[in-house]
Order: sequence, then C-alpha cells, then structure tokens
Amino acid sequence: MAGTSEKLRIDKYLWSIRLFKTRTLATEACKAGRVKLKGQNIKPSYEVKIGDVYHIQKGIERKVVLVTGLLERRVDAKTAVQFYEDQTPVEETVGYKSMFHAPVLKRDRGSGRPTKKDRREIDDLQSSEWWEKDDEIKNPEPEK
Repeated sequence: MAGTSEKLRIDKYLWSIRLFKTRTLATEACKAGRVKLKGQNIKPSYEVKIGDVYHIQKGIERKVVLVTGLLERRVDAKTAVQFYEDQTPVEETVGYKSMFHAPVLKRDRGSGRPTKKDRREIDDLQSSEWWEKDDEIKNPEPEK
C-alpha cells in the first residue's frame, strides 16, 4: 500500500498525502506558483525528496510541509499523516481558523431594511467589539 519509490512527482505526492482533493488541483497549484521550495516556484513534475520543505498556499490557507516519507498511492488520512510533518507556524494556523469563528450579524430574511435606530445599534455593537479588542492590545490594564 505505502510505497517508497525512488521517483515521485510533487503533484502526485501532494494529492497522496491529502493536501489536495484531486491530482489535477495539485497540478494547477504547482503551475500557478502556489507550491514553493526554498522560495522558488516548482513544476508539477518536480521530484520529491525526503527532507524537502514545501510552502503551499490553498486560497487563504498557507501550509509548511516537511517530507518525511514518499507515498505513491492515496491512503486514508491517519496513514497519510505519517509521510509528512506540518511545520506551519501557530500564528498562521490560529489566524486562519479564527476567521471562521468570527461573529456574524444576521437579520431575518424579509424583515426589510434596518431603520436609523437599528443601524445605530448595529454600528455601536460592531464598533464596541473592535474597539474593546484594540484597547486591550494597546493599553493592557495594570495589575493591582
């Protein structure tokens, strides 16, 4: 099942470790310059070597992957994790995930446009959340 072949293309490797859903998407990412090795764009036919560190961008998500083994065929996720090490900095991982957990204000469908009063309340709510967070960062409260 898990092979250790001498030669393996980068697009096939990225597909087999489940970073891309299809091999075509992995190939297109390489062609578009979203897969880099030492800051250089690489072609889909580039040969993967154990110990290489690749910087991969998928939309707004960025990953740094160290190759620990070569995987010829696509396998389940638990097995695939053994063939690479995710070295993505924690700041980028947390920043990417926090975008999906941000509060979203929604209005009932068909309730019409907000009145002036509604608009002021919405603005106050939004500005108070952001200003409180900025104030905490800029001016932390002194300990007593």
